[in-house]
Amino acid sequence: MTRPAMELAPLLLRARVAALRAGPVACAAAVLGVAAIAAWAWVMPQRSALQQKLAYERAHPASAAPATLAVAAPPPSADENLTAFYQALGEKRHAEQYVKVLFGLAGKAGLTLSQGEYKFSYDKASRVTAYQVILPVKGGYQAIWQFALEALRALPFAALDDVGFRRDTIADTQVEARVRLTFYLKDAP
Repeated sequence: MTRPAMELAPLLLRARVAALRAGPVACAAAVLGVAAIAAWAWVMPQRSALQQKLAYERAHPASAAPATLAVAAPPPSADENLTAFYQALGEKRHAEQYVKVLFGLAGKAGLTLSQGEYKFSYDKASRVTAYQVILPVKGGYQAIWQFALEALRALPFAALDDVGFRRDTIADTQVEARVRLTFYLKDAP
């Protein structure tokens, strides 16, 4: 046996002899006393934290107000979704104005914008016109991305289909890009 185990054995023997002399009632009382001390040691920090929380809530009543549960609105019906879809579309008669918006955004971003390619297509099933715009632009990489993101913000019915970058040499600060957007348009009401 190791030294600490040898020193522990006589203590255990003394505790056992004392428990036999005291009887079962005294042993049960001792166990309950130890359990009560352990419970007290565990509860006191919990109680202190609760008191601090209550004091904070009294000092800051706005933050202590219980959050009310919001009742979720029923999901929209299929007809409501379809109506919202058609309301979000641009109007076909303003297609050229939307292109002018793109040219204005490119100018604000400091990009050189060459003449683009434009193509209309119509889907009979959805009654939606797709107007595809392909714009060759030249400028800084960051400015091209800024232009693309601003175009999506300004024209929420547009989709950014593709952006292709090309640089002749690594030292070039100007990047040539081909930005392809599609406007989803409806006929005038």
